Amino acid sequence: MRVGVIGLKMGLHLAGWCRRLGMEVVAVCDRDAARREAAREELPGAMVTERWEELLDHGLDGVVLANDFDEHAPLAIAFLERGVHVLSECAACVDEDEGRRLIAAAERSAATYSFAENYVHHPHVRLIRQAVEAGELGRVSVIEADYLHGMSPETVAALIGDPGSWRGRISAAAYCTHTLSPVLAVTSAWPVEVSAFPADGADPDKAVVMAVRLSTGALAVTRHGFLQGEPDSHWSWLSVRGTRALAESVRAPGERAYSVRVRTEGWTRPDGAGREEERVPPPLVLDGRPVERQAEGTVRILQGFRATVEHGRPPLIPVRPAVAASLVGTAGAESLKNGSRPVRMPLFAPE
Repeated sequence: MRVGVIGLKMGLHLAGWCRRLGMEVVAVCDRDAARREAAREELPGAMVTERWEELLDHGLDGVVLANDFDEHAPLAIAFLERGVHVLSECAACVDEDEGRRLIAAAERSAATYSFAENYVHHPHVRLIRQAVEAGELGRVSVIEADYLHGMSPETVAALIGDPGSWRGRISAAAYCTHTLSPVLAVTSAWPVEVSAFPADGADPDKAVVMAVRLSTGALAVTRHGFLQGEPDSHWSWLSVRGTRALAESVRAPGERAYSVRVRTEGWTRPDGAGREEERVPPPLVLDGRPVERQAEGTVRILQGFRATVEHGRPPLIPVRPAVAASLVGTAGAESLKNGSRPVRMPLFAPE
C-alpha cells in the first residue's frame, strides 16, 4: 500500500507508524523547509516536496492529511476526486458548506474518507463503549468528556496568540473533536444543539465548556483547552452516566488513566448491594510487544485505514460523523459570539 503524508509535524510521527504497520510511505509534503529536511533523513527514498498538488499524480493508494487544522477539506476533496483514499485528522471541515461538499465528494468517489480521530480508539474509550453497547449502564443520560492541556500562561499565549499558527486562527471552541468524536461513538448519537461557555470569563480564549444535546435525548458536557491540574499534558477523560450504572475513566497518572471505574447501583441487583470495579484494558500487541497506551488509538486508526484500502472494510469513522463532530466546534464558536445562545446543528445522519 503506497501512501503519502501531508503536514510533517504530527505527520512525520504518523509516517513512522505507517511504515511500522507495513505501509510504504512514498511521498511527503510540508511548507516548512526544516520539516522537509527532517523527512529526508527519516524517510529515505520518499519524494519530499513543498507543494501538496505534486502528490495527486504520484500513484498513491492513500494519503494521510496532517496539515494545518483548518485546511483539510479542500485537500481531502481533491484526493477523493482522483480516487485516492483519505485519512484526515483533527478537523474534517470548518463550516457547513465545506462539510457538505466533503460529504458529497466522499460519497461519489470510488475511494473512501476516514477520520483519523485516535481518541475514539484509546483504551478507556473502548472499554466504556463496550459497557454501553452491552447494556450495562442502561440508557445514557449524561456523558462528559475532557481534552485538556496544563501549560504555563506564557506557553499558552505563544500558542494561541500567534497569527501565523492555526491555533491563532481558530476559535477557542473549534478544537473539539477529541471530545465530541468519542461522545458520538459511545452513544451512537448525533449532535442536535450546542451551547458554549468560556471556562473563565476573565480569560475567555483559553478554555471552553460546551453543552451538547444529542439526538438520543442525552446531554453531553465537554471541556477542552488549557486548564490546570490534570496528571498529564494531553489529558483525556470520559464519564458516562446511565439509568443503571456509571462508567468513567480513572483520574490518575500514567497507564491507570486508561482504566475504567464501573459503579452499578444496588437497586439493579438481586442482592441489593451496589458493586464497584476497576477494569483494566487488555494490551494492544504489535510484533510481539505491547503498544504504549497513548499510541493505541493511533495504531488502531492506521490499521483500520489499511484494512479499508486493501480489504474494502468500512472506515472506522466515516465522513458524516467526522463532519458532525467538527461542526460542533463551528456551532460552539457561534454560540460564544452570541452570549452562549444555543445553536441548532445541521443533521448529517444518512437518510
